[in-house]
Amino acid sequence: MFKNRILFLFALLFIGNTINAQETTFEKGKEYTLAGIEVTGKVSFNEQTVITFTGLEIGSKIRVPGEEISNAITKLWKLGLFNDVNFYVKKVEGESVFLELELYELPKLNEVKIKGVKKGKKEDIIKETGLTKGKVVNDNLVTNTKNYIENKFKKDGYFNAKITINTLADSTDSKVDMVVFIDKGKKVKIKKINFTGNEKLTDRKLKRTFKNTKEKKIYRLFKSSKFIKDKYKEDLTSLVSKYKEKGYRDARIISENVVLDKKKNKINIDINIEEGRKYYFGDIRFLGNTVYSDQVLHSILGIKRGEVYNGVLLQKRIADNSAPDSEDISNLYQNNGYLWSSINPVEVKTENDTIDFEIRITEGPVAYLNNVTVKGNDKTNDKVIYRELRTRPGEKWNKENVIRSVRELGQLGFFDAEAIRPEPVNMDPAAGTVDLDWTVVEKGSSQVELQGGYGAGGFIGTLGLSFNNFSLKNIFNRKAYDPLPMGDGQKMSLRLQGSQSFQVYSLSFTEPWLGGKKPISFFTSLSHSKQFLYDYSSRDVTRDKSFNISTITVGYGKRLKVPDDYFTLSNSVSFSYYDLNNYNTGLFTFGNGASRNLAFTTSLTRDSRSIDPIFPERGSTFSVSAKFSLPYSLFNGVDYAGLKDKEENKLRNLNSNEVDTNGNLVTMYIDEFGNNTPDYTKAVADQSKIDQERFKWLEFYKIKFTGDWYTKLYKKFVLRTRGEFGFLGAYNQDRGIIPFERFYVGGDGLANYSLDGREVIQLRGYPNNSLSSPNGGTVYNKYSMELRYPITLKGAAKIYAMSFVEAGSAYDNFKKFDPFKLQRSAGFGLRVFMPAFGLLGIDFAHGFDPVPGDTTKSGWQTHFIIGQQF
Repeated sequence: MFKNRILFLFALLFIGNTINAQETTFEKGKEYTLAGIEVTGKVSFNEQTVITFTGLEIGSKIRVPGEEISNAITKLWKLGLFNDVNFYVKKVEGESVFLELELYELPKLNEVKIKGVKKGKKEDIIKETGLTKGKVVNDNLVTNTKNYIENKFKKDGYFNAKITINTLADSTDSKVDMVVFIDKGKKVKIKKINFTGNEKLTDRKLKRTFKNTKEKKIYRLFKSSKFIKDKYKEDLTSLVSKYKEKGYRDARIISENVVLDKKKNKINIDINIEEGRKYYFGDIRFLGNTVYSDQVLHSILGIKRGEVYNGVLLQKRIADNSAPDSEDISNLYQNNGYLWSSINPVEVKTENDTIDFEIRITEGPVAYLNNVTVKGNDKTNDKVIYRELRTRPGEKWNKENVIRSVRELGQLGFFDAEAIRPEPVNMDPAAGTVDLDWTVVEKGSSQVELQGGYGAGGFIGTLGLSFNNFSLKNIFNRKAYDPLPMGDGQKMSLRLQGSQSFQVYSLSFTEPWLGGKKPISFFTSLSHSKQFLYDYSSRDVTRDKSFNISTITVGYGKRLKVPDDYFTLSNSVSFSYYDLNNYNTGLFTFGNGASRNLAFTTSLTRDSRSIDPIFPERGSTFSVSAKFSLPYSLFNGVDYAGLKDKEENKLRNLNSNEVDTNGNLVTMYIDEFGNNTPDYTKAVADQSKIDQERFKWLEFYKIKFTGDWYTKLYKKFVLRTRGEFGFLGAYNQDRGIIPFERFYVGGDGLANYSLDGREVIQLRGYPNNSLSSPNGGTVYNKYSMELRYPITLKGAAKIYAMSFVEAGSAYDNFKKFDPFKLQRSAGFGLRVFMPAFGLLGIDFAHGFDPVPGDTTKSGWQTHFIIGQQF
């Protein structure tokens, strides 16, 4: 740039005085009126656009040479489009001056060729470096591209990677081809890390502080031994921090040297340490605190005189930057309005091995929220967001409420949880006010489930639509359809499923804030299913033998304040009508008739999971529920003990044998009237009649418990532990346990075409429903552990991998229940969550035990997961 300015001045100083008749003598430094600018050179922009770039205006006063032209040159250079810029005085007419602007554009990229790597890597490099066709090619682009590719390969362990970039111009010089030569060299591994000067901490302990810099070992599978400079520097800091945790405040690294053995392509790292002496905490005094007493602050600090000095712990107790909601002194002030508070520990005295501290506190004024605004919500109505916020105008600043608001917005599922940003702005300590701007990024909240598969004796098709940000009030407003009325935070779901042997239809609706003022949810659902009798051997469907279920459910949920506001109490009433038409199977003892199920369900849930409901990193969720029917046997006047005796007598009589007149042995049946007859049809009819009476109205209770814990172990690794228990019981043992509402354990956990009110519990590594008896279990328990690792948590698609171990089983009755007699499995899988399709996944699991009735272990099983999360 400076070279071109010199050329410009040179042109002005030595411009010839021999000009045509219209020109006059040019005077340096004189003010002229700019009469015109002519653009010459090699430039693709039109002349007027270039003149606009300069900022010079025809008719304006300028000095030649002067500041106006110098500024114009600067502006042109900043565009990054030109490699040569020159101004010349073309002619002077009286008080007017005509300038010539000579420009030469930088060439543009035509084609990129990358040599030295495989095709897949080439595409990644082009994408990451942004080497798109038409991009301006300058020295800066070449240098940045070279440095980026070198660093990329060094991070992958190619410490000796060399990159050469050549540009080849075409005949017009307006375009260039770029050729990138990549010589990765061999991967450089760390052979040995040597420590000297360490006496208090062993080499082994120090090497453990190096999380990303590891020696090459045969047994090391999950951590590579490649050398990455930035990570190595972080590990050096961790090493010093380790000493500070142990009391060695003065520990430092005197020297460190990375030595490359080119012949063996290995790196040796030599680190010389000075440990210093071990220190202890002395007196710790607080200065400047008026809001909280010394006693309160000491209780949070939790450090006493005489304890081993730990600089890392001291900093965490003052302000733990790794956990925004930690219990430290900084958050104590931040959660009570003191936005501008600062806490600084200062060493005031060191005597022998004891250090005295002063923790100096500047409390500042209390901050109150002035304006709270939200941006980024194009579809979601403001009220849906504001009602979830715990940050309201006029209230004290409270960091805990800000963090909780982030969590509540993330739990809605309408926004990218990783992109929710609260930003304090317009902070005015004098007035004690602060504005808070919330930025959200909406993601698709509606989901489509469209799948097909083979089961139940034929092809099964499923269509599911879930609108998670629905607006019922705008359902008759044509203008609100885009493609459906959205924005009020309601949920509407429709699901259709069918094959040649069954059909299922269901519709549900949820309003999370009934009335819009309190977090009281209302929900309702309707469902109807029809199943025909299917013969698996002949693959025939008998249409005149059917089993129909119709169910309606209405309920509400309320967010509680005690014990804390993570608790929700939900209550619902449901009615199901089971209609059997000549439908005789092993599960039902009557093939014709109907059962009715009027039940009340209450559940208490505590959900404290972190921001992202798809991939929570911490927190837990617990749920205990109870489902009850009315105790009909107390007031309906039916003698169920007598019915039970009749059934038992009938079964005994079916085992009594007689010889007919021809000498044939037959089994006789004595009915309830004492008639002796070999009529088995009547025997079955009588049994069906008894059971129809027993199950005319279903009488039962069901207790369930689930607990989930999420723990962040290391960096992105998250451990999920889960326990489940369920029990189905009867008030009246003479009436017995109902054939509906039972537990079926094993497989992928998808209910598919099961229409008898059963609950399907997944246990990977075993076939579907294989761990329960054919009629289902009345008790089950299950335990599982998953180690999860996120591949990407972007809003467009969240992907994470997992490994898991789990165990569980189902039991026919409580007497057989054994919490330690379990079927076990282990495996790995992948989950992909896309807003439009929900959660998809695949699991590969190995069952270590045989299913009931087999003698060989289950072995490897593959499970596909659609629309649900374990």
